[in-house]
Amino acid sequence: MPLDFTAIDFETANASTASACAVGLARVRGGRVVATAGWLIQPPPGHDEFRALNTRIHGIRAGDVRDAKRWTDQLDDLAGFAGADVLVAHNAGFDANVLKRACDATGDDCPPYRYVCSLQVSRKVYDLDSYRLPLVAAEAGFTGFAHHDATADALACAQIMIDAARRVGAPDMHALAQTVGVKVSQIAVPAPADVARVA
Repeated sequence: MPLDFTAIDFETANASTASACAVGLARVRGGRVVATAGWLIQPPPGHDEFRALNTRIHGIRAGDVRDAKRWTDQLDDLAGFAGADVLVAHNAGFDANVLKRACDATGDDCPPYRYVCSLQVSRKVYDLDSYRLPLVAAEAGFTGFAHHDATADALACAQIMIDAARRVGAPDMHALAQTVGVKVSQIAVPAPADVARVA
């Protein structure tokens, strides 16, 4: 199997993981980035307050997302870009939780994506003093990107995984995860309710 996956990065409006206000995506096919995308999102109601701390990190304000799609309206775009790929993110548990919690907040079905954490992979592959995204990306040969721009972060994450796979000789995502000893996790979604059968 080829090295195919989609890297993803969310920015949030506040401390709630449901407060997605931007997403970035980078599609990898055969170990090469072939497409990127990113857009602003109106966070779900009840999770849409922009806190100063978050805005200082990513620069996004409430006015910036006023004309953006709501979470529900952009979910098909996100799923259309990622398809059935394994998702990759730096500290992937956070980004998987954003997907799950935002869907919970809006009542949308959360796609049961499988995912791998590039932070966990980088700790196995590189010997660094810090495993923050910019430092790991630099070790992978990817420098000068705008950290906390969601699309730039997704692209940096993709480059880390491409480099890590090359270094350990892994031909695909599952081989990479197995070789370095990390899990391919899956977003937990509720099982359909059992339908009572009438005799």
